[in-house]
Amino acid sequence: MGQLQQLSGALELARSQYDASTAQLVRIQADLRENRHELHVAQRNLQESQRTIASRLVTLYTTDQTSTLEVILGAKSLDDMITRMDGAKSVTALDTSILAQIRTFRTAAKRSGMLLRQARVTQARVVAERAAAKNSIQSKITEQNRLLSSIQGQIAQIIASQRARQLQMARAAQARLAFARRSTNPGQEVVGISAIAPSSDTVVAPPPTHTSVAGIALSQLGTPYVWAGAAPGGFDCSGLVVWAYAQVGVSLPHSSYALYTYGVPVSRDQLAPGDLVFFDGLGHVGIYIGGGQFVEAPHAGSVVQISNLSGAWYAATYVGARRIL
Repeated sequence: MGQLQQLSGALELARSQYDASTAQLVRIQADLRENRHELHVAQRNLQESQRTIASRLVTLYTTDQTSTLEVILGAKSLDDMITRMDGAKSVTALDTSILAQIRTFRTAAKRSGMLLRQARVTQARVVAERAAAKNSIQSKITEQNRLLSSIQGQIAQIIASQRARQLQMARAAQARLAFARRSTNPGQEVVGISAIAPSSDTVVAPPPTHTSVAGIALSQLGTPYVWAGAAPGGFDCSGLVVWAYAQVGVSLPHSSYALYTYGVPVSRDQLAPGDLVFFDGLGHVGIYIGGGQFVEAPHAGSVVQISNLSGAWYAATYVGARRIL
């Protein structure tokens, strides 16, 4: 079972990397469109300014001004001519303005071109990272399925033996939640009934506002684990969180890594029903239900169940908790 738990955590990480690469790719594509547009505008403005100065040069040439002829005929390139014109006494304020525009648009074109090239390089890298994450997911799913098929009978026995105990824990959890709802001061009471071992680094979080999510999650006990599942037919760990919170109108990302950036941190001694608890380097997440327990969809071959924070694996891999406001 430990190997299955590790595989589930690795799959969660791979999906997080895939999702992050996908989001980054969307941003890069938007940057590419913007930089292409800016480059087009800068090039168009540069061409227009160059045509204007070319027309002006013809006018200056036909006036037979000696200093102007020296500027034009002595220039080795357009850049050299523009530089020479800057110092020519015959250049008017209009010419100076046009020359300034040329320099501005040329700089803008160079900058947009550079950004465009950088975005394309980044795009290629992110596409490769996304493909690697996808391959990792497919490989781990294959490994997981192979392991599952070899221990299917053992898994069925474990689930069956735990059914009565899970039912008993569910009843106790529902009773705690009902008591909290009847309390005259729900926020304070919920914290009191859910507190576990005190912590020296207490984080005082705002009062919980989604304690009902704990009861919603409990309604899915026994639902099979399905990787990437986020509906009553099957859940993975973050999918259960996403679905439960969606029932109270809160939209959350389907990734335990992304979930850890939502809400506010909350200390172990301040945990309340509905808080999210994280394990295994953020590779696993569950919903706290009070009494030192939480609801989770652990790994392939398992079902949505109640577990104890004091359990060996959970205590050893506990990362922290977040309160969704």
